[in-house]
Amino acid sequence: MSFNPNSLTTYALILAAFLGAFLSALWLSLVIWTFRDMRSRSRDVFAQVLAAAVVAVLTLPGLVIYLILRPPKTLAEAYAQSLEEEALLQEIEEKRVCPGCGRQAREDWRICPNCLTKLKKPCAQCGQLMDLPWNVCPYCATPVEGARPAEPEPAADLGD
Repeated sequence: MSFNPNSLTTYALILAAFLGAFLSALWLSLVIWTFRDMRSRSRDVFAQVLAAAVVAVLTLPGLVIYLILRPPKTLAEAYAQSLEEEALLQEIEEKRVCPGCGRQAREDWRICPNCLTKLKKPCAQCGQLMDLPWNVCPYCATPVEGARPAEPEPAADLGD
């Protein structure tokens, strides 16, 4: 078997072409992945393009910089977390507590059994329990005795 330097350069050229194609595909996929990842984390188009440009120019060091600086949560994760927090806050707000002692009170109690603070008042017409600040029964529309009637809004001056 004889040594042919032309065939060695041909093999080296083919290997270099495959390596170049692989590195080009890797570079392009990193740029596309960075853009898509940033798009899922931010609505700012400038930030999306800038992140992809940093990776396009600096390649692997740019990817490391992007991974360090990128927002920690995607928009979907941030939205899910805000929904969860909102649900927890709503659950906390819905729990009725006595204004006198701060203990939990049930919705149908008239007075707190711990400190005897008045929690609700019965409607004179239908007997349904109403919150203390209400001036009108929401069940039968009867005004509460002793409550100030709502002041009517002044009529708009239409001119003559």
